[in-house]
Amino acid sequence: MTKLRLAIVGAGPAGIYAADILLKADKNFDVSIDMFEQLPAPYGLVRYGVAPDHPRIKGIVTALRDVLDSGQIRLFGNVFFGRDITLDDLKKHYNAVIFSTGAIRDASLVIPGIDLPGSYGAADFVSWYDGHPDFPLEWPLEAASVAVIGNGNVALDVARMLAKHADDLLPTEIPANVYEALAASPVTDVHVFGRRGPAQVKFSPLELREMGELNDVDMIVYDEDFDYDEASKAAIASNKQVMVIDRVLSQWRTRETGAASRRLHLHFYANPVEFTGEAFRYERTRPDGEGGVVGTGEFREVAAQALYRAVGYFGSPLDGIPFDEKRGVIPNREGQVLDDNDQQLHGVYATGWIKRGPVGLIGHTKSDAMETVKHVMNDQASWWSPESPEEGAVIELLESRGVEFTNLDGWHNLDEHELALGEPQGRTRIKVVDRGEMIAVSNRH
Repeated sequence: MTKLRLAIVGAGPAGIYAADILLKADKNFDVSIDMFEQLPAPYGLVRYGVAPDHPRIKGIVTALRDVLDSGQIRLFGNVFFGRDITLDDLKKHYNAVIFSTGAIRDASLVIPGIDLPGSYGAADFVSWYDGHPDFPLEWPLEAASVAVIGNGNVALDVARMLAKHADDLLPTEIPANVYEALAASPVTDVHVFGRRGPAQVKFSPLELREMGELNDVDMIVYDEDFDYDEASKAAIASNKQVMVIDRVLSQWRTRETGAASRRLHLHFYANPVEFTGEAFRYERTRPDGEGGVVGTGEFREVAAQALYRAVGYFGSPLDGIPFDEKRGVIPNREGQVLDDNDQQLHGVYATGWIKRGPVGLIGHTKSDAMETVKHVMNDQASWWSPESPEEGAVIELLESRGVEFTNLDGWHNLDEHELALGEPQGRTRIKVVDRGEMIAVSNRH
């Protein structure tokens, strides 16, 4: 029987789902899979991109763990593609590679003042409060009034983490340094701005409803934003999600406010214009009748000493792999990576956000992986012919380069260690944040 030695670069949901689908598929070849992850721990954005007060979403980890623990996948953590292992190395040891490196950079927003101190990308902030080892332990939380630009779930996460009282986060797996910083934050007002109206937001109804349950935080919306045009009325009437969002916002409009120590404001029809370091300026917009908006020429200003842009994620280029700088993805056709001449790059595949951009939920990631895996299986004639396909060769390579890699047993060590840290405090876990400590705990025998 033919043997498929497959490398997967990136051990987040996209890569793990691809491995699972391939292992379970009816096929006429035997599969051996090695996953390479630059972090010492697996699970990608599920571990480092989901707010700590959303344990429900983190439940996805259970399904991912079952795949990794199936005994059919080897995990190499703390291995950087392009530095510790290269495309040429992969060609020597594998028949093909799937890149599932995701999108962890912030998409850009070009307005005056975006580079001033106090201006941050939401993705960086999320990585900090999730204890990502490649981000500083400190975060400057010095603003009393904060502006958040964006009308998606990441904007809500950022706004909620800024407005929520730190003690209300203690039951979660929030890292100690993050709790201490949030507890000392002087914030009183968080303003969320979106270019379009309430009927066009990208929030999920559940995320929005949770905002209204924050302790000692007033939810403030403005009546002027709810003079709906016909397109908005039609969206509310025809789309259940939009209808629920409208219902939640309508309830907030009737609430008594003024008693809470913090306020979370939602501003719609607000196009970003400038950040001055002390204020956020925007132009008031109005519906154009076709689902979009146009400027009104009316400019407004809100006091803000910090600005967070939550306008989307963006992929990062990989050494020796084609990259679309405009879209932030690896150019591909249904997961088959394409070269500069739009021809298939044999043996190289992509899945997840680095394939399609940062859109869609976990369900999309699964169907996305199916599409890519189908081509991996069907492209057997164009697989690479590795010189050293034996499984021990990769370990020898990494050891010869002095790479301090972690493995699946190491992840179990780290997982158990974090759970044990949390237990005396009645918490699910306390994350280890320092990379060196993560590696030391993982490789403890």
